[in-house]
Amino acid sequence: MSGPDLIHLGVAFASAFVAGAINAVAGGGTLITFPSLIWLGLPAVTANATSTVAIWPGSLGAMVGFRRDLRSIESRMYALLIPSLVGGIAGAVLLQRTPSKFFDQLVPFLILFATLLFAVQGYVQSRLKPEKPLGRRSGRWFAGAVFFQLLVALYGGYFGAGIGILMLAALGILGLTDIHQMNGLKNLFALTINGAAAVYFVCAHMVQWQYVVIMAVGAVVGGYSCAGIAHRIGGVAVRRIVVLVGLAMAISLFIKR
Repeated sequence: MSGPDLIHLGVAFASAFVAGAINAVAGGGTLITFPSLIWLGLPAVTANATSTVAIWPGSLGAMVGFRRDLRSIESRMYALLIPSLVGGIAGAVLLQRTPSKFFDQLVPFLILFATLLFAVQGYVQSRLKPEKPLGRRSGRWFAGAVFFQLLVALYGGYFGAGIGILMLAALGILGLTDIHQMNGLKNLFALTINGAAAVYFVCAHMVQWQYVVIMAVGAVVGGYSCAGIAHRIGGVAVRRIVVLVGLAMAISLFIKR
């Protein structure tokens, strides 16, 4: 099998560039890169693994950007890193063992689900008004949060797109009220989930390295050079663009079936 030509590499770079710019403001870049790789001819499982590995380095910046907000977080919240790690690996293993034909049929539904989650993220964040502060929550309540985070991480390792809104909702229910702290934790957990899955994908030889390298460069360059433009456009406009692209990709893949 010959490697991708310059046109394919150019499209991969462009999709990652746009995804990096989008991630700088709103997140949801996976909804650009993953379908793009499918349309370039990669099998869905390979496209998913390749997108995860390629975009992961760019997510480091998002987590670092919220490092100051994490300093005042209650220490037990970091216990959620454990189910994030376990679930991320488990989801990656599940993806590897999923028959390609079945995953191909599942992809349009996954993209549609992730797009709808992304579309309601702003509304959910505005409604996160817990009745009790985190310190008053029971151990049983926190154990439930650990289990929910495990499920989120399992989904994240398997597919990835849309996990941010799920984690924000869980953190709000736990009692966090500072959206910057919540975003910091969300980025930290997402970094763990996707990082664990990425390591597994690499070790299992599930990625196309020609695309990984060019897309990683595109994501970093896009995030760095277009952050200002994305901010000027505004988060609302960027989110609308992502939702429209996600819906278009889902509809086109449903038709393609």
